[in-house]
Amino acid sequence: MSDSWQIPPEFQPEPHGLAYDLDQTLDGIVALRARVAEDAFTAEVLGTERAGQGAVIRADGLVLTIGYLITEAEEVWLTTNEGRTVPAHALAYDYESGFGLVQALAPLRAPALVLGDSRNLTPGTEVVVGGAGGRARSLAAQVVARQEFAGYWEYLLEDAIFTAPAHPNWGGTGLIGARGELLGIGSLQLQHETPSGRVVPLNMSVPIDHLKPILDDLLRLGQVARPVRPWLGLYARENEGDQVVIIGLAGRGPAQKADLHVGDVVHAVAGATITSLASFYRAIWALGEAGVDVPLTLEREGDRFDVNVSSGDRSRFLKSPRLQ
Repeated sequence: MSDSWQIPPEFQPEPHGLAYDLDQTLDGIVALRARVAEDAFTAEVLGTERAGQGAVIRADGLVLTIGYLITEAEEVWLTTNEGRTVPAHALAYDYESGFGLVQALAPLRAPALVLGDSRNLTPGTEVVVGGAGGRARSLAAQVVARQEFAGYWEYLLEDAIFTAPAHPNWGGTGLIGARGELLGIGSLQLQHETPSGRVVPLNMSVPIDHLKPILDDLLRLGQVARPVRPWLGLYARENEGDQVVIIGLAGRGPAQKADLHVGDVVHAVAGATITSLASFYRAIWALGEAGVDVPLTLEREGDRFDVNVSSGDRSRFLKSPRLQ
């Protein structure tokens, strides 16, 4: 996307009638660039040059973003709406929520957004999807759904926020509420088919309330003090007929080591029948912590068989952040 792009004026947020200073609030959204080594575990899937945005949440330059932008980052740079660019350090990535934290290493001189309450955010609520670059790169939107979301990368969010229209540069956008408070962080763009058959793009955001109980741990430890979920290192999707199918394998991951194949259909985990991505993940995580053996019943080219996968801790496959 070129540097000159902007949201069409008719879709940009209007400051009139808002209970907060729109432009000042949007100054709290910064552009983020990250560089990752070519031999990083996530380089093949996520690339080595990543760009998005983040929301300043503390006066000392603490920035909240979506974690995939900064995973294994060797360099991180933040740019304010005034054009000030400063180096930053990737502090933490919480795999369960998807949030990532970045610390600016020089003064940002950008306002911090207040963390709001996303629990009562319901369909029909008007919001602003704030992008780095002010009003011209931000979007007036509406919440269209609050529901469970299962991602193909072993990710499950119980109460994801879906908004429309969709922001074209969604990664790390700030979901801003009626008082200028931060209600979520942009994660994905998804295609939704309406009952009439029309395909409509939506943004999915992670609710800010998932951050509040874990923020202190992330700042103090770089991770959350809780049991680590078992990770198989696979990508999966739901097919018609309530089937979960493996569509990819993480290189050197547990599933690849156990000789799972792309195209394998997952029928059961430890004898429990699987009918959705969400049930697949919950069944794996119910077995215990990372390192536990995960018994799978698979189907491959018409043959059904059982296999044990020795799960892993996802973080141990990744390069640690490097302080600039």
